[in-house]
Amino acid sequence: MKKILTGTMLFLLGYSAIAQQTKWTLIKDRIVSPWAEKVNPSAPLPEYPRPQLVRENNWKNLNGLWEYAIIPKDQQHPADYQGKILVPFAAESALSGVGKTVGKDSVLWYKNTITLPASASNKELLLHFGAVDWQTEVFVNGKSAGKHEGGFDPFTFNITSLLKKGNKQEIKVRVWDPTDQGPQPRGKQVKKPESIWYTPVTGIWQTVWLEAVPKSYILSTRQTPDIDAHHISVSAVVQNHRPGDQLKITVLDGTDIIAEEKIAVNSTAVIPVKNEKLWSPEKPFLYDLKIALLRNGKPVDEIKSYFAMRKISMGQDASGIQRMLLNNHFVFQYGPLDQGWWPDGLYTAPTEEAMIYDIDELKKMGFNMIRKHIKVEPARYYNYCDRVGILLWQDMPSGDLGNGWENNPGVLDRATDKNRTAESEGYYRKEWDAIMTSLYNFPSIVVWVPFNEAWGQFKTVEITEWTMKKDPSRLVNSASGGNFYTTGHIVDLHNYPHPAMPRPDLFGRKQIVVLGEFGGLALPVEGHTWQQKNNWGYQSFKNAGDLFNKYATFAKRIEELIPLGLSAAVYTQTTDVEGEINGFMTYDRKVIKMPVNELKRVNDRLYLIPAP
Repeated sequence: MKKILTGTMLFLLGYSAIAQQTKWTLIKDRIVSPWAEKVNPSAPLPEYPRPQLVRENNWKNLNGLWEYAIIPKDQQHPADYQGKILVPFAAESALSGVGKTVGKDSVLWYKNTITLPASASNKELLLHFGAVDWQTEVFVNGKSAGKHEGGFDPFTFNITSLLKKGNKQEIKVRVWDPTDQGPQPRGKQVKKPESIWYTPVTGIWQTVWLEAVPKSYILSTRQTPDIDAHHISVSAVVQNHRPGDQLKITVLDGTDIIAEEKIAVNSTAVIPVKNEKLWSPEKPFLYDLKIALLRNGKPVDEIKSYFAMRKISMGQDASGIQRMLLNNHFVFQYGPLDQGWWPDGLYTAPTEEAMIYDIDELKKMGFNMIRKHIKVEPARYYNYCDRVGILLWQDMPSGDLGNGWENNPGVLDRATDKNRTAESEGYYRKEWDAIMTSLYNFPSIVVWVPFNEAWGQFKTVEITEWTMKKDPSRLVNSASGGNFYTTGHIVDLHNYPHPAMPRPDLFGRKQIVVLGEFGGLALPVEGHTWQQKNNWGYQSFKNAGDLFNKYATFAKRIEELIPLGLSAAVYTQTTDVEGEINGFMTYDRKVIKMPVNELKRVNDRLYLIPAP
C-alpha cells in the first residue's frame, strides 16, 4: 500500500509540474519567427551568459517560468499572482506568454522559488541579471537585495546574507518602466508604436543566473591590445583580496602557452605577444586567456577569457583625407543598421540559433560591419561577432527626446545641444558608462556612438571627450546623422534613400567621413508583415527584382564615393521591424528579399576600392 501511495504522489507531483508549465503559451496574434516554436519553456536560452569571464562550474540558469503580477504603481505588493511569465522575455512580448502592456502607472512583479545547487555550499552566492528594463528592486526571502536603474546593462547582487536554511529560496523582482514618459534611456520604445518607434519592453529581457564563488574572487577584467608595441595589457578587479595575493595570467594560442606572468592584485600586466596573429573580418583570430587568483601560491579562483590583437584608428591617406584604419590599414567598413528586434521576443532573440542566424546571413551577404542601433545586445551576441569577424558600431540607446536640434534637422553649421535636467543627464551618464564598461573587452566593437540624429543630444563636446578618455582604444562617432561638432573622430551624414557623404574638408579635414545611414528601400511581403496597413519605407517597390536593381545602383555610387573620402557606410536595415518594411529580411526572418549571392557580389566590390 505504501508503494502505491508513493507512486501516486510522484505521479501527482509530476502532473502538477506539467500543469504549471502548460499555463504558458506562445501568443500568436501576430507573425513570429521560425524559432518561436523551438523555445523550451523549461529551459529557454540555456547557454552560459558571460563568455568574457567564464567559470565553467558552479552556476545555474534561472530562466524559465516565473509567476508574475501587474499591479498599480502605488500598491506595495501583489495580493496574488496572475499567471506564468517566461523569463527572459519582456511582458509585452509573445514569447513571455503575457503579451500585456505595463505602462508608467503600473509595476511588474516576478516571483520564483529556486533550489540552490550543491556547489553553492560554503560559497558566496551571486544573483546576476543580464538586463532588466528599467528600474529594478530584487528581494530574496522577503528582504531587499538591492536596486538598479538601467535597461541595457548587466548587474549583480551578492545574496549570501539573505539566504535561509535549506535549499529552497524565494526571489521576487519588482520592475517599473515609464518607457517614453520618463527621462531614462529607452531606445526606440514608445507608448504608442508607429513609424520608426516600437513596442515597449518592460522587465527582464536577458538571462537571470546564479553563480557560486569563493570569498575572494575575480570580479572583472580589462584587456587592451597594442599591436604596435606587440603586447596585451591585462588587469583585474578582485573582490575581498588579501595582502600578498597575486594574479597569474596565462596567454594561450589554442593549447600552446605563449606567455605567462604573475602580478600583484590591483596592478596591470603588460604581456608580450610575439609574432601576433591579427584579428580582422577575414581572419578573426582569438587568443585564450586564463587568470587565476593566487594565495600563498595556490589558486583561490580562476576564470577564462579571450582577447584579440587588433587596432582601430584614424590616419590620413595620400590626399590628406582622414581614413578609418584597421590594424593600420584602410579597410572600408560596410554593413546594415541593425535594430535587434524580434516579432516574438521584442528585445530578446527566441534562441541562440536565431541570434546567430542574423549575423551569419549578413556575413553571407558580404557585410563586414554592423551598426547596433539604439540597443545593446546580450554578451553572447558580441562574442559571436568576435568569433566570426564582424566589426561593430555600438550606439548608446537614446532617451529624453524633444526640444533639441532634432526639431530643425539638416543644418550643419547650427550645432545645438538640448538642456536636459540633472536627473535625465545622470541617467544617461550612468547607463553609458555601464554599457562601455560591460562591453569593453569585446574586440569586434570598434566605434562608440553616443548620440544619434540629436535625439536627446546634450553637452556633446563634454560627453564625446569623456567617452574618448574612458576608452582611447576605439573611435568615437559623437553625433551620427547631423548636429556635428568639431569633436570626436567621425563626421557622419544620414541621407535617404540615395548614398551621399559629408564634405571631406568639413572642419578642416580633422575627422573621418562616413555615411551613417542610407537606403531604407521597402518591399512588403504578403503574410510576413507585422501589420496590414501603415507599413512604410523611404522608397517602396513591388517586386524583388526592381528592389535589387535599385540597391545595386546604390552600391555602385558608394564605389564612386570611396576614392573621394568615404570610409564607411550603413544601409538601413537588417530586417523589417514592426511597421518598417525596409529590411533585407522580413521581420519574421522567413523571407530574404534579395538574392544573397548577388548582394555579396556587389558588396564585395566595395572592399576592393583603394584610398588614394
